[in-house]
This record gives sequence, C-alpha cells and structure tokens, in this order.
Amino acid sequence: MIEHTETIDEFLTHHSADVEAAVREAAAAEIMPRFRRLAAHEVDQKSGPHDLVTDADRKAEQYLTEALGKLLPGSVVVGEEAVHANPATYEAIQDDAPVWIVDPVDGTRQFVHGDSGFCTLVALARRGVVLASWTYAPARDQLATAVRGGGAFLDGERLHAGPPAPGRDLRIATSHPDYTTDDQKRALLSLWTDGVAPRACGSAGLEYLAVARGESDAVAFSWEAAWDHAAGLLLVEEAGGAHLTLSGEPFRVTGGNTLPFTAARDEATARRIVELLSEPYPWIR
Repeated sequence: MIEHTETIDEFLTHHSADVEAAVREAAAAEIMPRFRRLAAHEVDQKSGPHDLVTDADRKAEQYLTEALGKLLPGSVVVGEEAVHANPATYEAIQDDAPVWIVDPVDGTRQFVHGDSGFCTLVALARRGVVLASWTYAPARDQLATAVRGGGAFLDGERLHAGPPAPGRDLRIATSHPDYTTDDQKRALLSLWTDGVAPRACGSAGLEYLAVARGESDAVAFSWEAAWDHAAGLLLVEEAGGAHLTLSGEPFRVTGGNTLPFTAARDEATARRIVELLSEPYPWIR
C-alpha cells in the first residue's frame, strides 16, 4: 500500500510487483477458471452481437478495482464494464487523482471462442499522462510491463521495436470490420495500397505488444476507449515506437483525438501511415 508521503514514482518503484501480482491473481481467480468453460448464461451482449461481456470480465474488473484501490489510496479505477454501467465514470480520466485504466478481458470475443488471444490491460495515469502499464496474456503466461522513462519489458526481457525491414510491405493491424462504422471503414481503406499489408486486428492489447516486439509494424485504429489503448501505447513508446493521430499529434487518453490514429515501431513509420490515412483512396489519381 502506498504511504501518504510517497510520490507516484516512488509508488511504482516500491509496488510495481504488487500490481503485477494483483493482475495475475485476478486472472487466476476470475478469468482462467472460465476459459473454455463458459456457460451460456455467463455471456451477454452489450451494444450488439459483436460486443460481448462475460462473467469473467465483470468479476475480474471487480477484483482489480478492489485490489488496485487498496494499493494506491486516493486513486480511482476507470474500467470498461463500470463505464458501460455508468458512462459518467469515464470522466475521472480528466481529474487530478491517479487513475487506473482497466480492461479486464481485452479480446472478449476470442475468450468466448476459446482462443488464447486475449489479455488483461491495466495502466496507471495521472492528468492524462500514462505512467505505467501491465499487459497480461494469462492463457499464454506472458506479461509485458512499461514504466514511463524506464523501458518496456516482456517477461523481464527488454523490448526494442526497431524500424521495419526495408523493402517489405508494412504489416498493419487495423480496426476490425465488425466494430467499425461505414465512415471508419472508408477512412481506413487508404491502407489498402502498394507497400502495405493490412489485416483486421484481434485483441488491441496484444496487437500493441506485437508492435513493441517488432513482430508487427503498426496498428491503425478508429476508436478512442482508453482501456483499449493506454497500456499498449506506453508499451510501444517505451520500446522506441511512436503514436500519432490524423492531426499529427500523439494520441491523448483523455480523448478529443482526430481519428484514425496509428502506433508504429518508429516515428518514420507512424508518419508514413498518417500520410496515407490523410489521403483517402490513394490508388485513385
């Protein structure tokens, strides 16, 4: 638990392992016992058939809300399921108090289908700045962490994204068609051009991890929900990557971004993708 005299930096120095333990324990207690064992009554729809929520999402978020609040008194939790129940909860991201941004099961669709491509995302932010993040894929037993100014790590090994290999098509994960509006689809069509190999994304958190590891070159997303992006954006930054919105400015977890946006292995790639996104249908001259 943080002492009243500790700064956030001191808290992270002393208690990052406690946060990691809480994330692992939430997954062990509430997520993995339900993996590939979900009953029909444990799965619900939110906005539609592609927007699913399970008992694992709800209970893991409850677990983390309690555990993280105890670790850092005075902090607040902005979780995906709490915001769905009460959208006003999201406004806490704008406040001065430290805020935990939580997606208990990122990739619920994959989780429901018994695919291991899901993760738990936790980020600690204050005044709109993401200070630390934890990306945990429990079915794969992988944990990626990042602290602002302290680097990004996967299972204790430092991550360096590095620039893409020259002469190869850019591998870009884009917003999944099932979750995009017609306008968003049109905006992302500019990536279907020579020199680019786009594909629909899976779990956003794991797509960011792939960029930080240099396995993928970039993501291009069209929505702002902070729980999907906060942890991964810091991971990419600390691995040497960059993120930019359509306006050429970095993505802000507090919102008001010009969309779509990208996070890429290096700044040059991020700028190239923004240029493409700014020129709809580049194959038409």
